Amino acid sequence: MMRYNCIAALQRYSSSHRIIVLKQQQHYYGHMKRRWKASATAAAHDQHEDAQEGHTKLEEAVRITTQASPSPLKLLKPNKLKLKDSVTYTGNVILPLTFDLKIVQPREYANGIFHRAGNDCNNNKFSGLWPVFRILNEDGSCPVIPFNNNKNHLNHQQIQAMEEMQSEAMTHEMYRCMIRLSTMDHILESAQRQGRISFYLQCRGEEAIHIGSASALTLKDTIFGQYREQGILMWRGFTLEQFTDQCFSNERDLGRGRQMPVHYVSKALNFHAISSPLCTQLPHAVGAAYRMKLQYQRDNIDVANRGCAVVYFGEGAASEGDFHAACNFAATLRAPVVFFCRNNGYAISTPTTSQYSPNADGIIGRAPGYGIPGIRVDGNDVFAVHAATLAAKELALSENTPVLIEAMTYRMSHHSTSDDSTQYRDKAEIERWKEEGDPIVRLQNFMRKRGYIDEDDVEAFRARIAKEERMAVMAAMKKSEAKKKPSLDTMFEDVYGNKPPHLLRQEEEMRAHLAKYPEHYKV
Repeated sequence: MMRYNCIAALQRYSSSHRIIVLKQQQHYYGHMKRRWKASATAAAHDQHEDAQEGHTKLEEAVRITTQASPSPLKLLKPNKLKLKDSVTYTGNVILPLTFDLKIVQPREYANGIFHRAGNDCNNNKFSGLWPVFRILNEDGSCPVIPFNNNKNHLNHQQIQAMEEMQSEAMTHEMYRCMIRLSTMDHILESAQRQGRISFYLQCRGEEAIHIGSASALTLKDTIFGQYREQGILMWRGFTLEQFTDQCFSNERDLGRGRQMPVHYVSKALNFHAISSPLCTQLPHAVGAAYRMKLQYQRDNIDVANRGCAVVYFGEGAASEGDFHAACNFAATLRAPVVFFCRNNGYAISTPTTSQYSPNADGIIGRAPGYGIPGIRVDGNDVFAVHAATLAAKELALSENTPVLIEAMTYRMSHHSTSDDSTQYRDKAEIERWKEEGDPIVRLQNFMRKRGYIDEDDVEAFRARIAKEERMAVMAAMKKSEAKKKPSLDTMFEDVYGNKPPHLLRQEEEMRAHLAKYPEHYKV
């Protein structure tokens, strides 16, 4: 049975919504609740180093009832659904779709796996192109094809895992967490526009990447983010108040106010600090993965009890030299690292059509050249992202190999609060993706089709959750904004064990400046 880390999603679930769980899933959800408690302890350790200043607790976990589900998973035959064969991305790039979960090995690619007759890509217009793996269609239909045919579809264990993943309990948790993430983004961006924080960066349109991948990982897996991965932390147990503490750079900020907003870090949740320069996290992740492999081998740790490194980056960052160095080192050292590329169409104002050759097959096409297995996945399909991430992690750990995932998606927001994306892309393009590609709406459609949401209550159901999350974010922001700024005593700490002369000199200069102009500094 595959396991899922449902930590953050257990927060603040409305008591008015009962969760119905299959009886055979009781053991799984018991395990899930125990994991949540462990993560709550870890998050509390991060948030409160000074016990005398009180404790902000994580919200009460959802109560899970153990009644038979009225909507068990139904596997649909291919002829029951009209399946799309392609999807169009930025730059009018048309890519083939597949419902086969398969991580392609370099030699398979070299032998022309996407040219062979009989697979999903045998149409001439798609010949040679890496397909996009999908489970959930835009309308919420889920054409999971039985494993006992002659094609390489989901195997029995994967179907069992998807049955659990698509349960009413799990989909409600993912749905709420995605709305929480979107709501937090909107409110904190508005706070920046009001001058209350200095910077913000949304992930609107990419919520399925965050929740789908995070739910496939555990706290043993070390996370290296770029700067658009707040949902990973949210699912792991980072509280709303911890997010707002960081963005307001107050005394409870785990980075002690020395980083820009959205540059999160959590030692307890195994999430490395965000770094502003692009792609620096990739070589770091490879080094961490290599060290983990050596330690596991030395201590004779079973594969089932190991973790890997997972590093996130955008397609623009893949143009940096560090990307190529990291891939080569990982492949040569056989480091268990998952390279997770979010191809959202634009690197700030640079579209993918200017990022790499039209004759190239995106970022995933680079994997075979380094000897790295890879898979391309629909980044707006939370189930497909989850399945691909879990499969990539299992392969990385079982074979000590890097794996590249390219998640195809679309950035529906501006790059950041320093950007106006309407200056370089058509508003009609943005609206089309909001209407057709919204990952929250796609999951919502699935829940409606399954009967998890009443047909006549969909909009009210979403509005009710959004209101609850909006109030929670506003409450957290109010608390964070009222807290004091970090002490200046910590400004020069945490780099050297002993302060070198040049830092001591800078500290003296700062204090002399404050003494000379006290009216300008509220410290």
